[in-house]
Amino acid sequence: MSFLTPEQFAAANKANIETLFGLTNKAFEGVEKLVELNLQVAKAALGEAAENTMAVLAVKDAQELLALQASLLQPSAEKAAAYSRHLYDIATATNTEVTKTAEAQFGELQKKFMSAVDSAVKNAPAGTENAVTLVKSAITAANNAYETVNKAAKQAADIAEANFNAVTTTAVKASQAAAKSNATKRAAA
Repeated sequence: MSFLTPEQFAAANKANIETLFGLTNKAFEGVEKLVELNLQVAKAALGEAAENTMAVLAVKDAQELLALQASLLQPSAEKAAAYSRHLYDIATATNTEVTKTAEAQFGELQKKFMSAVDSAVKNAPAGTENAVTLVKSAITAANNAYETVNKAAKQAADIAEANFNAVTTTAVKASQAAAKSNATKRAAA
């Protein structure tokens, strides 16, 4: 039976550490994007708050105030939907990178394990064929289970994204319809 040499062990540890730091960097990239997005949103919100305050101070009567209020609601809903979309995109991109790295690591680990099993099979004593067949069947079953779970997770993510897009689109359309309805009511009054 073959065992890892000190060089192989050191190489495996180095590869694992490189993977860990690679994943950590991907996570930090996601956090950086999130912080950047939040700073942009905060800066824009501060500027809009100043503009809206000045607009409210310039209002001369109640009808003008209602019109101003209605005009401010639609962009808020659209901005909230856009912000949510950006958050979702950042999370999805970060998750995709982490998943890609994890899948590559799993594939490499799987190859090494199969190589070790094949090596053990070659050195196995006579009469252990049933045990070898059982081990190989278990490995095949585990791989099939992993692939099934992975496919199901990807399908669930696709469905979640479709639902997110539908909800966002519906919210923006409802906001636009409400703004048009308010504008029509004001024009009729």
